[in-house]
Amino acid sequence: MGQVLEFRRGDEGWESTPVDLPGNGAVTLMAAHRDSGTVFVRYENLVTPPTVFAVGAEGSPRAIESLQDRFDPAGVITEQLFATSADGTQVPYFVARRENMAMDGSAPVLLAAYGGFGLSITPTYRGTLSFGSGAPFEAVLDAGGAYVLANIRGGGEYGPEWHQSAILENRQRVYEDFHAVAEDLIARGYTSKGHLGVAGASNSGLLVGVAMTQRPDLYSAVLCGVPLLDMRRYHQLLAGASWMGEYGNPDDPEMWDVIRTYSPYHNVKPDVDYPEPFFWGSTKDDRVHPGHARKMAARMREHGHDFLFFEQTEGGHGSADLSQLARLEALQAVYVLGQLTGP
Repeated sequence: MGQVLEFRRGDEGWESTPVDLPGNGAVTLMAAHRDSGTVFVRYENLVTPPTVFAVGAEGSPRAIESLQDRFDPAGVITEQLFATSADGTQVPYFVARRENMAMDGSAPVLLAAYGGFGLSITPTYRGTLSFGSGAPFEAVLDAGGAYVLANIRGGGEYGPEWHQSAILENRQRVYEDFHAVAEDLIARGYTSKGHLGVAGASNSGLLVGVAMTQRPDLYSAVLCGVPLLDMRRYHQLLAGASWMGEYGNPDDPEMWDVIRTYSPYHNVKPDVDYPEPFFWGSTKDDRVHPGHARKMAARMREHGHDFLFFEQTEGGHGSADLSQLARLEALQAVYVLGQLTGP
């Protein structure tokens, strides 16, 4: 969670005081005026659009400009919680939900994360169309559910160690953190196994592919976009060779022994009851080869499993324009609601 601290020199040295900004959001320092002592910061959270606050010398923040709301946030609250991963690590996650959401396990919940390349995934505004953000955000809230953003290891939310501790031979920690958040949501009564879905794209498309194959009992919807899924050949396709510092070299027998344990394409089995996933990609993706999603769909079909598949012919690693993106997100919203709340 972002925070702004005001520092003043007191009788016993420098003293810090938190600036009273809204909580559970992302904060960015924009500018500071040396003479007046005014600092300008940008604040947003999952349901609050980016807003510029002026923090004066007296320390009281004042909202001076904001982007337009894209949906009505009335009655929606955000909160930060922590789950305990398999090795005891405390994993933070943010929740956006209606205040009156039923806490008996019946609510639909969509869980998203990234967990890779040291990227810090902060709780930024989800009220706009945006690639890989967990598309049916508003639809899930309107259905009486919640959207969850987990800050699992592999990212950079807690500095370089948070990233470095979950790469190469330790990659399984990313997925253990993700499962831990899912189980924590169930334990708290936010949802149940029949109403919990996951969403991810690109590296997090790999994440949700692993979630489906490792814990098919835990998830009921899997939005898997422009994903890496065949981790035996990822380094031979498009930009894949540049990612070996993250995942390792599958041509190294010892490293492949590790990667093989989580590579979704190599872990689909015929005798397992999987949720029906929605794979989507782009014919012209120049970053993650569309062959990943195609091969995964073929493997699912080979083993007799149901799935949905959608491939755009334009747009590269994302949609070509807002009309394509709107259509894709509408498909995703219908899919998620159907899987988590019924037809």
